[in-house]
Amino acid sequence: MANPVLPSSGVLSPLGLDAVRLSPGFWGDRVALNREVTIAHCQEWEEREGWIGNFRGERPRRGREFSDSEIYKLLEAMAWADHPGLPALAEIVAGAQEGDGYLNTRWTGSRYTDLEWGHELYCYGHLIQAGVARLRTHGEDTLTRVAVRAADHVCRRFMEGTQTCGHPVIEMALVELYRATGTERYLEMARRFVERRGLPALADIPFGRAYYQDDQPVRQAQVFRGHVVRALYLASGVVDVAVETGDEELLKAVEAQWERTVARRTHLTGGMGSRHADESFGEDYELPPDRAYNETCASIASVMLSHRLLLATGDVRYADLAERTLYNMLATGVALDGRSFFYANPLQVRVPAVPLDGVNHAPEGGLRSPWFDVACCPNNIARTLASLPAYVATATADGIQIHHPTPAEIRHGELAVKVETGYPWDGAVTVRALTGGRGRIALRVPAWAKGARLTHRGEVREVAPGYAVADGPWRTGDELRLELPMAPRWTFPDRRVDALRGSAAVERGPLVYCAESVADEPPLGDLAARVAPPVEHHVDGVVELEVAASLGGGSEPPGWPYGHEPDGRPSGADAGLRLVPYHRWGNRGPATMRVWLPVGAGE
Repeated sequence: MANPVLPSSGVLSPLGLDAVRLSPGFWGDRVALNREVTIAHCQEWEEREGWIGNFRGERPRRGREFSDSEIYKLLEAMAWADHPGLPALAEIVAGAQEGDGYLNTRWTGSRYTDLEWGHELYCYGHLIQAGVARLRTHGEDTLTRVAVRAADHVCRRFMEGTQTCGHPVIEMALVELYRATGTERYLEMARRFVERRGLPALADIPFGRAYYQDDQPVRQAQVFRGHVVRALYLASGVVDVAVETGDEELLKAVEAQWERTVARRTHLTGGMGSRHADESFGEDYELPPDRAYNETCASIASVMLSHRLLLATGDVRYADLAERTLYNMLATGVALDGRSFFYANPLQVRVPAVPLDGVNHAPEGGLRSPWFDVACCPNNIARTLASLPAYVATATADGIQIHHPTPAEIRHGELAVKVETGYPWDGAVTVRALTGGRGRIALRVPAWAKGARLTHRGEVREVAPGYAVADGPWRTGDELRLELPMAPRWTFPDRRVDALRGSAAVERGPLVYCAESVADEPPLGDLAARVAPPVEHHVDGVVELEVAASLGGGSEPPGWPYGHEPDGRPSGADAGLRLVPYHRWGNRGPATMRVWLPVGAGE
């Protein structure tokens, strides 16, 4: 089955790219753009930067010590997208592999001398994931053989001892290779890598061992901490190991860590990571909007983890977080033209970014860049969008579950259905049977969708958040219709989030909204919103919102920005403040932006 995650057990079974075909719509359009534009864009830049040339032996070597991994992520994207450029690129990679399976263009001749920062095992992880993708979409070929030889080399070199890698990813890659081939040593190697972490297995560093989750064993940790991408990749691998070994204790440990992290260390957009210096989680409730890091790769890792936990447990809350993160982080990370990207995703930008020539336009947020010196995000977006259909729906013995409503055709067993919807702009989701057959159809009702209604065989009933379920048998043409309430809603922060007191945000459906100001539009620094029902405007198929606010006109402080009286609302004139979906901000040029709006006194 063409699927990036294919566990041998769990409450839900994934449906892969061969069972879910996206149609034009919010995600279908993005998947098509990714195949037609973004993948080629990434390959062009990797050639331009010399990273592909590294595999040809061109000297001097160019790129960071982990740049090999970007070629592997690109190969994975090509595999899922059935891209014609894959065979030629795979041959270039194969030409650099050494006789014993070792493959790294940076560390040849000085192998494994810096496991903390060298990223050798990390690079293998992405190579193996690309190999699995190719194996499941095409069958054995050059790329799959390179990946298997590299995995065998890892097992020979690391099966004994206590070593591991400073950047996790090898763990979930080896488990997936085990699932694809049935070779037990890959699972055992992954299990040992998981159990070694926190013994400790790595040297201490200025950021501390928590940076790469080596400060305590996985089973003892209470929350995700340290470098966000590392933490979430590790947790994904831990879930894979737990599922394949039947280790319930290990699975429960990750569930508890996820729960506390979501409750205390996750931004409204689903983004994770509050600190720029070490790209890490902050402490509990440390969620500043303007200094939020929220790396795009971290959001992708969060979706990977949520999806794995959903498959293992069937718990709808994992699909709820995945949806929030997909619409407000993954969709934000790439421009509407598919050719520029956000690395960091703050929830407030105070000063418009200054465009630069070349790469790294405002890498800390504010302006998408066509490329970065550390270009993990563009390639991660490419491989995730290429495999996105595999996240849409799952199956059980009694039917199918649709977790992410988007126009698509879904087939499982004797049942085939067509999903029609304008989601996320429209809350109506229609599922039509394309064939007759038995089976239960379950549609996820998001946690925010109070008062949703389900129509089946002429009967209308209200359905609570969770899953709206209808049983067959189904005849060709039978319909199931879910109506989700899409009225805009105000959202208020927990009082323990110090940086957000006195503010509120606006959401509609799965989308977070923001105020954006470009060029000579009114500045956003001095405003106060009034908590009144937002007004909807439909612009070219997109829903924009307007809220009442006072904009500008506040007096300058007399040499000191503090006083003894509470500050009131700005003295400027009342106005309508335009809000756009967060994922669309930054497409009109340099801008200021804010998600959390100060609420006027007395509101």
